[in-house]
Amino acid sequence: MIDELGLSPGSSRGGAGEGTPEGGEAYRSTSMWRSILMVFVENRMATVGVGLILFMVLFSFVGPLIYHTQQVLNNPLIADEAPSLAHPLGTDQVGYDVVGRLMLGGQSSLEIGFAAAFIAVGIGVVWGAIAGLAGGPIDAFMMRIVDAFLAIPYLFALILLGSIFSTSIPELILVIGLVAWLVPARLVRGETLTLRVREYVQAVQVMGGGKRRILIRHIIPNAVGVIVVNATFQVADAIVFVAVLSYLGLGVPPPATNWGGQLSSGLNFFFDGYWWLIYPAGFAIVLTVVAFNFVGDALRDSLEVRRYRR
Repeated sequence: MIDELGLSPGSSRGGAGEGTPEGGEAYRSTSMWRSILMVFVENRMATVGVGLILFMVLFSFVGPLIYHTQQVLNNPLIADEAPSLAHPLGTDQVGYDVVGRLMLGGQSSLEIGFAAAFIAVGIGVVWGAIAGLAGGPIDAFMMRIVDAFLAIPYLFALILLGSIFSTSIPELILVIGLVAWLVPARLVRGETLTLRVREYVQAVQVMGGGKRRILIRHIIPNAVGVIVVNATFQVADAIVFVAVLSYLGLGVPPPATNWGGQLSSGLNFFFDGYWWLIYPAGFAIVLTVVAFNFVGDALRDSLEVRRYRR
């Protein structure tokens, strides 16, 4: 606990200490993060998940620089063409190249997923940490607000907010972020209740440290495991929420698109045999969501090393 108080290993509060390896606290910290990385890498599903995420990011953002397609003006003359050398996954009902459409849809889906997760986790971390550290009536009041919002079904809240706001990418990010912050708030609040009774937090209080210092320097950094793991799941959930809203007609308007919008449009032609209008977007959603879940599970397992070595 010496490093949490800002004391050097050789200070008068016990010298180097029996538990400090040669090289001091910096060596122990480096060794800990190396152990976390080793546990993560040893998880094969984690490496598969990271690989899929990197592939989707490169496919969506770098792919259009290599594979050039027209995604603004439609061309009905080549509508619903089957896969060919000119169009590897065919064309859709208005003549857009499906591969190019997947790239464009991936950009908006990933942008909304990452940005909405950032907003949700950011709000949730601040709300949950303040509630857990404050305790008493403040904690009770803040968490009753969370419980009240959690009682509203996610899908109903998304549809309600999606129908109120215009369906552009910034509005979708805001809508999903405002709905999804409740779960990380409860998780961080629970972690804060555990951390605030630790010896190093009590020592900071005895030494005159304020709640702001405790929150920023000790609570949030030591809750990073819960925060990072939940963030990966939030990205996956946001991508699914975007797909659901687009399927219900509340997605971004054309010529912009996302994977959920493509899947919704393709279902109208399912019984006509146009499989290339359905399966590519569906596979993209499934692979991306599964990849983030793989990474989240692996992070949860690997960050347990940090918890046990604190």
